[in-house]
Amino acid sequence: MKVLNNDLKTKEFKPIYLLYGSETYLKRQFKQRFREAILPEDDSMNYAYYEGKAVSVPDIIDLCNTMPFFAKHRLVILENSGLFSASGAELAEFVKNIPDSVILLMIENEVDKRSKLFKAIKDKGHIEELSSQDASMLKRWIASLLKQESKVISVDAVDYLITNVGVQMELLKNEIDKLISYTSDRNEVTKDDIDAVCIKQIQNHIFEMVEAVANKNQVRALQLYHDLLTLREPPMRILSLLTRQYRILLQVKDMSRMGIGKQEIAKQVGVPPYFINKYMDQSKKYQMFQIHNMLAFSAELEESIKIGNVKDQLAVELFIVGI
Repeated sequence: MKVLNNDLKTKEFKPIYLLYGSETYLKRQFKQRFREAILPEDDSMNYAYYEGKAVSVPDIIDLCNTMPFFAKHRLVILENSGLFSASGAELAEFVKNIPDSVILLMIENEVDKRSKLFKAIKDKGHIEELSSQDASMLKRWIASLLKQESKVISVDAVDYLITNVGVQMELLKNEIDKLISYTSDRNEVTKDDIDAVCIKQIQNHIFEMVEAVANKNQVRALQLYHDLLTLREPPMRILSLLTRQYRILLQVKDMSRMGIGKQEIAKQVGVPPYFINKYMDQSKKYQMFQIHNMLAFSAELEESIKIGNVKDQLAVELFIVGI
């Protein structure tokens, strides 16, 4: 993100930018910052925003070729256009000779890096993938948000917050806002505060359940299961997530044994890099044959539920007790 921050600071802009990835918060923040840096707040004459796949490429090209009205640049933003496929070939040709008077900002969830448009933007402008951030960045960001409100948080408490809420910055920001309000009369945010007001993601409950099973703590595993039922989580969804967790542990254990690095393991299994150490530690508590048996047992129970031999809520309890 150094290039983006530097361009916004110096106001020396490239003609086209592509921001893509899963981190919605960062994409929204950069979209707002580009608008504020390039155009005055009341300048609507030189600003255009398009969203969705129904966008007309010829109209976009015509607009980009139109000189800005009493301004240095015209800002055009395209979001979730779906143009990073064969349909983006026309725009790719235009990008090769895009005028300096326009700044085209494209924001997407997913892109095809083999597409002509992706390659054209890479040659002419700047591309930034905004996905889940690493541990150090998230911790600094959380601490800075709290510092703005004259609040502090310990390293352990930050880790506890991320473990319970997840790595998506949008969710974290919502929970941080709640923590700031909850601790209005003091300056330190603690683990107790996090337990009191933050919404724990279901995946954290699942992780704790698997941890309890590994530690042969049946009582704790069942308690966590009933907590999820109280939160109105469907038993079949819980069983599905438990099964997914064991599949991930199987992959992590297998790739670790092959000597594959942590970053690559996280990428292959679809786990945020922040949590990969936790998954690797958890996988060490199981033998490969145990995980295979658990997955087979899960499949048997799912079949029994579908043919009506056992109720879904009881089936999950049997799974927890059985393993």
